[in-house]
Amino acid sequence: MPDTSPLREDLQATLAARRDLGPEYESALVDSLVERLDATIAARVHAELQMRGAVPPKQKSSGNAMIPIALGSMGIGIPLTAVAAGTAGVVGLMIAWVSIIVINVAAATAIMRRP
Repeated sequence: MPDTSPLREDLQATLAARRDLGPEYESALVDSLVERLDATIAARVHAELQMRGAVPPKQKSSGNAMIPIALGSMGIGIPLTAVAAGTAGVVGLMIAWVSIIVINVAAATAIMRRP
């Protein structure tokens, strides 16, 4: 069984501080104790996973990596639309935008496959 004396000491210190400071500080004291408990629990879970050789599940990446690609597509797409429509008409316009869409889909697929 893991040593619980630091947790016991934290709880006793929190209760003593509550008695000294009064009920107006109760919320802050509880928040502080909860943060310490969360950290302790996380450390125990991490230690247990390392001991068993288990790897925690990987975090899903956010879509932040797509922002430069989307902005770049818009930045290139606007002048490319004017040039393609002006020189090749509707066919050129369709080719330009289909190409931009294919590049964005390929980039999104590559980003989603990252570890």
